Amino acid sequence: MANYRRLWFTLIAVLAITFALLGYFGAEVYRAAPPIPERVVSETGELLMTKDSILDGQTAWQSVGGMQLGSIWGHGAYQAPDWTADWLHRELVAWLDLAAWDTYDQPFDALTGAQQNQLNYELNQAYRTNTYHPDSGELVLSERRIEAIRSTAGYYSKLFSDDPALQPTRANYAMKENTLPDAGRRQQLTEFFFWTAWAASTERPGSDATYTNNWPHEPLINNEPTAENVVWSVVSIILLIAGVGGLVWAWAFLSRHDDRDPEAPRKDPLTSFALTASQKALGKYLFLVVALFTFQVMLGGFTAHYTVEGQSFYGINVSEWFPYSLVRTWHIQSALFWIATGFLAAGLFLAPIINGGKDPVYQKLGVDVLFWALVVVVVGSFIGNYLAIAQIMPAEWNFWLGHQGYEFVDLGRLWQIGKFTGIAFWLVLMLRGIVPALRQPGDKNLLALLTASVVAIGLFYGAGFFYGERTHISIMEYWRWWIVHLWVEGFFEVFATTALAFIFCSMGLVSRTVATSASLASASLFMLGGVPGTFHHLYFAGTTTPVMAVGATFSALEVVPLVVLGYEAWENWRLKQRAPWMENVRWPLMFFVAVAFWNMLGAGVFGFMINPPISLYYVQGLNTTPTHAHAALFGVYGFLALGFTLLVLRYIRPGLVFDERLMKTGFWWLNAGLVLMLATSLLPIGILQFLASAGKGLWYARSEGFMQTDLLQTLRWVRTFGDVVFIVGALAVTWQVVKGLFFPTLKEEELPVAAAAADQT
Repeated sequence: MANYRRLWFTLIAVLAITFALLGYFGAEVYRAAPPIPERVVSETGELLMTKDSILDGQTAWQSVGGMQLGSIWGHGAYQAPDWTADWLHRELVAWLDLAAWDTYDQPFDALTGAQQNQLNYELNQAYRTNTYHPDSGELVLSERRIEAIRSTAGYYSKLFSDDPALQPTRANYAMKENTLPDAGRRQQLTEFFFWTAWAASTERPGSDATYTNNWPHEPLINNEPTAENVVWSVVSIILLIAGVGGLVWAWAFLSRHDDRDPEAPRKDPLTSFALTASQKALGKYLFLVVALFTFQVMLGGFTAHYTVEGQSFYGINVSEWFPYSLVRTWHIQSALFWIATGFLAAGLFLAPIINGGKDPVYQKLGVDVLFWALVVVVVGSFIGNYLAIAQIMPAEWNFWLGHQGYEFVDLGRLWQIGKFTGIAFWLVLMLRGIVPALRQPGDKNLLALLTASVVAIGLFYGAGFFYGERTHISIMEYWRWWIVHLWVEGFFEVFATTALAFIFCSMGLVSRTVATSASLASASLFMLGGVPGTFHHLYFAGTTTPVMAVGATFSALEVVPLVVLGYEAWENWRLKQRAPWMENVRWPLMFFVAVAFWNMLGAGVFGFMINPPISLYYVQGLNTTPTHAHAALFGVYGFLALGFTLLVLRYIRPGLVFDERLMKTGFWWLNAGLVLMLATSLLPIGILQFLASAGKGLWYARSEGFMQTDLLQTLRWVRTFGDVVFIVGALAVTWQVVKGLFFPTLKEEELPVAAAAADQT
């Protein structure tokens, strides 16, 4: 460790400081979360709703798909409205009309400008004034506001039923008929929507901003960006520029440029070991990866089509059985499952290599058990999702067996426990190969870092258990982003970087010193911005200014290493020229090059596009977010998982020859399809929505009237071209993996090697 002492101390210090920030300001999230009143009452003391009924509404919202059907506080799906912004605007308009009739005996639109200005002033005072009494836990509402709430609730009760008058609206929102059949639960649902809008319109005590930092943009009550929002946005941009400059200077002056690559071996060192039984058993993992990948891609096209036909698929009404909220749930969950499976397979392939080319005892049994456990979790969670959204599952079972309602962690809690147990079991299988190797003499720094990333992946998914069915949504969001951001974008990133470095080092293509130093430095950079950068998802989730400050500051630093990844891409690309046998893994290398490109564009450019508070204020909940999500989730982790899959396939099928036509089609059509999807549809729609949001408010940018305009309808239809190109690429990669597993084409000179490896296992 002595040669890497400074790098290790830097990484440890970064982790200590950043997790201290994450924990300290996490306590602030708990302390400052918008209160859920014990009782909501009228000025005369009439009971309107309670904390329990509001939380019952939250569970009702979860049962219909939650964030997969519209969004709350900007987090969720993009076809239906953001329910917070939509409810707030409808309630404000209802209040103004009631006030106009009460005061002038005319509708609001018929008033003079001076009369409207007077009522707008009264509206602002009525809504931004906080009438919550913390001592008694009561929220007191005026009679006029209660009437406006009841009017708005009546609309929502009809919308979530099968009322014929609102059928066209449900179609435009991609909602199935009778989304929530129980009238009592619909009433509770409206109470939850009201509470989220109340928190977004009422000033926090001691502040001139609302509980959600004046989000969403709503001109009627002067919901505008705060001064702190602007200041910390400027700070984040300055830090980004400074960080990129500092990284370039550090690389130029501090890195060693005289390190020479070791002489490449004449033969691939990874083929010097006979395949172990556990490695041969990984074929079914690779099949599961491409099976779920194909399923996810097809569902993606299906889901996208719902945005133009609403309840139909080319004229066939399928929403009764497979509504938008369900197929979007499956689309996202299957992506997480196949990407995670690709990573698990890569780790399990490395474990025997780390262990000196042999399996720990019963390793194959463990690999088989883990695989079937994964299958059970996938199938069980998908069935649970279906039964929940179909409203077949009893309400009290929904959270545990059906649908949690939270994007990326939609699976029922029981299946979530099963997934965590599987990941923990994978950790055990990995450590059984790693721990004996750590005890051997020699430089184990790279292996130690790989071990740390494996442990983090195994344990940090458990952050999802720190919230429950009725947990305050601000607190839930804090822990949810530990999984979506910290677990995925943080520790998986470190594991991927270190695993690739370990593989290339084991191949004899890069020196152990260079691989170790680069991995330690990369881990520090990723964690420095990535850990506290988690807060950039929480600017408007009921948190305070310090959370915004930390999130804006560190999320800028998170982008720094991503915008200079062209050099990493070139480093990976040049490895194919280091030895003739590297031609065998040229296509996995190509996928790793794509990872670097999309890390720069999808995670870096498109990520920072929505990261500064002033930007996210206007674009949270718009199609700018899926622009980043598609480019980063598939572009980075999808290509990485497919690269790992192809790499493992090449080694567990010795002598396999990749089909050049299939691989060229798969690689280039996937990239081209992703570019077309983003450039011709998602990004243009997001930009148009941004203009609408900045001009009239978020409610309008997500409204039926705006989203159904001819231009936006056309742009959603245009996405079909990119989707088709992408699907062709996906099918080509899938067929290559299936063909490689079951019908491998082998090089003639390597047939004896393959036969010998098969005989030994």
